[in-house]
Amino acid sequence: MSIQHVGIIMSGVTGRMGTNQHLLRSILAIRDQGGVPVRDGDFLMPDPILLGRNAKKLQALSEMYDGLRWSTSLEECLANPDDIIYFDAQTTSQRYECAKAAIEAGKHVYCEKPSTDSLETALELARLAEQADIKHGVVQDKLFLPGLMKLKRLVDSGFFGRILSIRGEFGYWVFEGDWQPAQRPSWNYRSEDGGGIIVDMLCHWRYVLDNIIAPVKSVMCLGATHIPRRFDEQSSAYVATADDAAYAIFELENDIVAQINSSWCVRVYRDELVTFQVDGTHGSAVAGLRECKVQHRAFTPKPVWNPDVSNPINFYENWQDVPDNQNFQNGFKTQWELFLKHVVCDTPFPWDLFEGAKGVQLAELGLRSWHERSWVNVPPLER
Repeated sequence: MSIQHVGIIMSGVTGRMGTNQHLLRSILAIRDQGGVPVRDGDFLMPDPILLGRNAKKLQALSEMYDGLRWSTSLEECLANPDDIIYFDAQTTSQRYECAKAAIEAGKHVYCEKPSTDSLETALELARLAEQADIKHGVVQDKLFLPGLMKLKRLVDSGFFGRILSIRGEFGYWVFEGDWQPAQRPSWNYRSEDGGGIIVDMLCHWRYVLDNIIAPVKSVMCLGATHIPRRFDEQSSAYVATADDAAYAIFELENDIVAQINSSWCVRVYRDELVTFQVDGTHGSAVAGLRECKVQHRAFTPKPVWNPDVSNPINFYENWQDVPDNQNFQNGFKTQWELFLKHVVCDTPFPWDLFEGAKGVQLAELGLRSWHERSWVNVPPLER
């Protein structure tokens, strides 16, 4: 047995997502388990260096987790040949230049989504990576949620028969920041800083729909800024210039219709913060973050509309839980393990920068649909 150390430049890990999902629950969790097992009993051990602009935050984070390496210099990090992967979890507007520099330095690149803030730069980054012959990937974490993995299992088994439609509900109430602190950073609500729920969530819905149900053909989207005034991390009021809700309809291949509401201005009355209901000729399913329930056509009740009497049917009792049938890990950690094996062992990894560009494309088209108040087709991307 041997352990191969893999140096990873982790940029933007002082933020909420970077610290919790990527550093703590992914890279450090992989280290705690002894690495990523590969062929012949060998292991890949991630060796991160934390990169950012705030030395105090980096040092504090380093000391919290056993003295991890840290730096405020991208150039110095890229110059180290032992650090072969560049990971980026910065705000979207900062990602392109840093990822481009990493590609030019010969580093393999893995980044959060959206991969950049425009389709033009997203495709440019993907093509530069291909020309440099480096491995590249984009975080597409929701594909690894237990509920959606169960949903994918149902689709692949033919459970639904012919799929007719999908209805998705995502979101929760993000406090304005005055009488209770907001759960999300203030830049999310400023379009000039790359904020907006359309830019954020339509990237997710692209890869979820494409990979689990069917490819997206067209989109009609209506955005809204329901809360026009919010308070930032210093309790100062600011004008919210970005959309905080999006109501979208997607036309998929095979005449499937998907409707997904995304909102940071909604109070939750459902089992999880995100749910997807898929209806087909032979059965239906409702999937959330972890759970997935199904109703086969043989167990579908036969309601009759009659508002003059109390409803005689308990609509919940004829649904069944889809069993786990496997040990589900944190979705970010699972994709990190796959990317590490892709880099070192050349195993498949389909979620590359071109797939990330598809998400950027759909977000741009969603914004265009909103501003034009029209249906917009989704053309294929040229690699």
